[in-house]
Amino acid sequence: MNRQRLFNLYGVLAIYRFEMARFRRTLWQSLATPVITTSLYFVVFGSAIGARMGDVDGISYGAFIVPGLLMLSVFTESLNNASIGIYLPKFTGTIYEVLSAPVSAFEIVLAYVGAAATKSILLGLVILGTASLFVPIHIQHPLWMAAFLLLVALSFSLAGFIAGVWSQGFEQLQFIPMLIITPMTFLGGAFYSIDMLPPVWRTVSLFNPVVYVISGFRWSFYGTADVGVGISLMAMMLFLLLCLTLVWLIFRTGYRLKS
Repeated sequence: MNRQRLFNLYGVLAIYRFEMARFRRTLWQSLATPVITTSLYFVVFGSAIGARMGDVDGISYGAFIVPGLLMLSVFTESLNNASIGIYLPKFTGTIYEVLSAPVSAFEIVLAYVGAAATKSILLGLVILGTASLFVPIHIQHPLWMAAFLLLVALSFSLAGFIAGVWSQGFEQLQFIPMLIITPMTFLGGAFYSIDMLPPVWRTVSLFNPVVYVISGFRWSFYGTADVGVGISLMAMMLFLLLCLTLVWLIFRTGYRLKS
């Protein structure tokens, strides 16, 4: 009984399984879409453009874009999965059943964010497997790659949870992924090295937090990065801490959850 009061494992698993069941109902669409999209990226960027470009930092262009392409998908899916996961209970009114259940705020966040991160990591692995059909991929630091992937999935799932709580309509739900995250990713060195930019624009790019995420993730593949891997890791940890602080404030104040 004391253990259940400390941590309600059954409650966490119930929410987690419910979210994963929703993912399984659309499994074909969830997997087919990234495979087709990844293939198109390699046809356009890898073949059409990559054939006219030389190596980037000693890496073929097709292989160079793999980490950025993977991160673009993980960012987007983490945000979408987590935001929709918490927004739908708000929209239908079932969020009050969750809030009145014998589960703590930590357990609610753990279940929703854990499910969203699981989905995005699975999707990232599918994209990685698809990319390996087009270009040879060698991961120099597999443990760091897994750590970066997990950290990014958790961080952006938390950001998606915050966006889902903040959103009051489906239009707002798509605002952050479409108008903020995607442009930041394309301007963050996903498909090029920021060293290829003029000095002024390279300096401007260093204010884009996505640069540090993609740079650190690319380092885990090829051992090359636009910024130091330690700086990238620190930036990701700060972002995770910021998201955790905002989630704590949401449950502390009941912002758009209890009203």
